[in-house]
Amino acid sequence: MTAIIELHHVSKSFRMPDGNRKYILRNASFAIPPRRIMGILGRNGAGKSTTLRMIAGTQDFDSGEIVRRGSVSWPVGFAGSFHPELTGTQNIRFIARIYGIDTDDLIEFVREFSELGAYMDMPFRTYSSGMRSRLAFGVSMGVPFDVYLMDEVTAAGDAAFRKKCDEMLKSRLSVSGALFVSHSIKSIEDLCDCALVLEDGKARFFEDVKEAIEVHQGNMKISMTQP
Repeated sequence: MTAIIELHHVSKSFRMPDGNRKYILRNASFAIPPRRIMGILGRNGAGKSTTLRMIAGTQDFDSGEIVRRGSVSWPVGFAGSFHPELTGTQNIRFIARIYGIDTDDLIEFVREFSELGAYMDMPFRTYSSGMRSRLAFGVSMGVPFDVYLMDEVTAAGDAAFRKKCDEMLKSRLSVSGALFVSHSIKSIEDLCDCALVLEDGKARFFEDVKEAIEVHQGNMKISMTQP
């Protein structure tokens, strides 16, 4: 089965204050199968979110190639790309045009899903953090993608709204794939059917999520014992 995303000899590093370079990926090659939910594991600073951004196309890398054979989402629930002076409705209309989907359908979907009511026609800068999260999650679910990117996704609102978000996300993932970054081992176990472990610039793919978790936890123990 043809992979939906492939990384070929990708390297990414940052220069540290001491002049040395910290490698997120060093000549890494791996493939992401279609319609799979892959967890990304790694200790703090291993580069989980950076790897997600490189796959999304919003983060550059030093060398190598990333091949995408399907549509890849922005991070689910990310509100940082909304224009503060535009209303919620205007922001949605702009996104719909970029992705070539029906504007009215997306506006109606987000209006019903987010439960923002009249605030949909207020400037985004006037929104509370919870309202921004509702709009962002609604737009993320309203645009169909082959692969959804999820980085510590948390839904805002009361228990009923969070339940609605969980149900909608499960519905989307029943026909699409996802890359999932989380510090919660239980969430990785519950949601994912394969995993990637990042450690010291290396990326190891595992078909068995439990095996990946064991390797990750072993890496955590080693890092804790090192001076």
